[in-house]
Amino acid sequence: MHILFDEAGKFLTGRVLSEAESSMQVELDSGKRVKVKAANALLRFDKPAPAELMAEATKLAAAFELELAYEFAPEDEFGFADLAREYFSAQAGTAEQVAALLTLQGAPHYFRRAGKGRFKKAPPEVVAQALAAIEKKQQVQAQIEAWAGELIEGRCPAPVQEQLYRILFKPDKNGPEYKAVVEAAQRSHLAPLALLQRAGAIRSAYQFHWQRFLFEHFPKGTGFGALQAPAITEELPLAPVQAVSIDDSATTEIDDALSLQGLGTGTVTLGIHIAAPGLVITPDSALDQIARQRLSTVYMPGHKITMLPDEVVQAYTLQEGRDCPAVSLYVEFDEATLEPRTSRTALERVPIARNLRHDKLDAFITEAWLAGEPNAGAPADIAALQPMLAFLHRFAAHHKAQREVARGKPETFTRPDYTFKLDGVQGDEPDGSETVRIGTRSRGAPLDLIVAEAMILANKTWGQWLADSGVPGIYRSQASLLPGIKVRMGTKALPHAGIGVKCYAWSTSPLRRYVDLVNQWQIIACARHGKTAALAAPFKPKDANLFAVISAFDAAYTAYNGFQGGMERYWTLQYLRQNGVTELTAALIKDNLVRTDTLPLVLPVLGADGLPRGAHVRVRLGAIDDITLEISGTVIERLDQPVNEADALATEDEDEPLGAPLALAIDVNDAQPENGTPAAGENG
Repeated sequence: MHILFDEAGKFLTGRVLSEAESSMQVELDSGKRVKVKAANALLRFDKPAPAELMAEATKLAAAFELELAYEFAPEDEFGFADLAREYFSAQAGTAEQVAALLTLQGAPHYFRRAGKGRFKKAPPEVVAQALAAIEKKQQVQAQIEAWAGELIEGRCPAPVQEQLYRILFKPDKNGPEYKAVVEAAQRSHLAPLALLQRAGAIRSAYQFHWQRFLFEHFPKGTGFGALQAPAITEELPLAPVQAVSIDDSATTEIDDALSLQGLGTGTVTLGIHIAAPGLVITPDSALDQIARQRLSTVYMPGHKITMLPDEVVQAYTLQEGRDCPAVSLYVEFDEATLEPRTSRTALERVPIARNLRHDKLDAFITEAWLAGEPNAGAPADIAALQPMLAFLHRFAAHHKAQREVARGKPETFTRPDYTFKLDGVQGDEPDGSETVRIGTRSRGAPLDLIVAEAMILANKTWGQWLADSGVPGIYRSQASLLPGIKVRMGTKALPHAGIGVKCYAWSTSPLRRYVDLVNQWQIIACARHGKTAALAAPFKPKDANLFAVISAFDAAYTAYNGFQGGMERYWTLQYLRQNGVTELTAALIKDNLVRTDTLPLVLPVLGADGLPRGAHVRVRLGAIDDITLEISGTVIERLDQPVNEADALATEDEDEPLGAPLALAIDVNDAQPENGTPAAGENG
């Protein structure tokens, strides 16, 4: 005796070995023995053999006409044997009955299950809706197959082109465009990215990186809409100083300026003046919501996305020739020993005498010139600033030395900062075809050192002032200089070992960084309310909003810096191509990675096995991939002796990126080629 039974919606057959009142032992064709509940047994039969029965029934079910079966089926609840007798004949055999069962089970849009082996016809309107849905699904599947065919043939369908970045980075996995790419990748044995490149979907490598970034971080575009800068109507005293700012020529968000009073009197007062948008941009205002959404200005060669609208920036930037509202920190120093005496903070209007541009001045504002040596190339108006700049440089060097004592070791900068200039930019932003010029600027140049140390002084002083006033701020801290100890952001005034200060709160770039704007609000509260500042400050201790700002800023700042590093790498690779560079000298930094001597480029190489860290080598460059930003090389010569190992090794924060990793969102399992190669490039 054989039976056909239902096992979790799947029909199985087997030979009955024994039977009890409510169950039976059944041997399947595989030889496996199972216990089957009597209620699950749908059909008992002697002939044919189970395997033959299922083969014949499956063949009959394939030829079943569902519309005809629906017409003949009883109106009330019925069993599969009832339908077999209506459809085939009154003498329908075992195979016909099983064929009817398979058909009923596989057509839920026509027949609803009403129990084990029992069914009921669906209402005609439900059938009509289901058939329409099935037809639509078939049409969509046909479209998917057609698009997949085009992709395989090297053509990109327009709908796939339009959804390119969504498909790659944030796909709707039920979307036909995504499914077409997956199917084409499976059929062509190509990774999705390679498939789309071959099909011409990625027409510009630069636009690929740029649009990818916009898709992920600025899906609604980079425009601001109609926003006006609120006027600062508060009566602010005019500071008795003439301040100068020091920035790059491309800088429009001039956040900081410096002034000096009392030279030659024994007591010198250094003024650090910070643009004061926090006086009128209030928490939860329209401008605050924009700034909090963006969190920082985004930088890249030849372009930037500002945190605030340009009209707003220009209203508060420390522009030459204006009396600009500012939050000012005044620190008195002993002119001879450079020891600080007192400090105070003021809300005021500051006359900005000059906007100095260091890229135009570094050549003649040297340490020798600041020490008194003549320089015929110095313009007369800059020469007049020599006493002020000389003192500021002396202060900066002294302040840096003090920090190095607290830090436990000196700060050493063995590599320059690289600058990128693009020639031929048409419009507001590059298109990727411009000529790139890469220059260098040594870290620690006099003007750079002056600004850096003045800002560190302001950030540590204001950070401590907030803590002493019981007003929370956003701090950056680092527990130690041991490897792996990263800089963290929090609301506690903790030491920053990397800088060598007791606490450090970013406060000097409120036009460019949102945490600086937040800290400026807190500083303004301290300046206005003194001992009651904790009650008046916008953010109170343990304020959940403050922690939310930290979390969001940390994520955004990391992403923006990663994008900037990726775009700088893109232009470095273009520089190699544009100048026909095929070989470079480099130093081995670890494993098989080298850092080139004259460009901001780290790349993997072959032939470095056995070489010590710091080994100086000549590298022949390989092919450039503009999409993955990958390039590799081969060591062809060992040059002289290894350079100093400490110089060859970079700290974690100083490492240039190997590229912008393509973390594609196409599911690897969905698009895994049959040959087993990864679906998307994970290197770089």
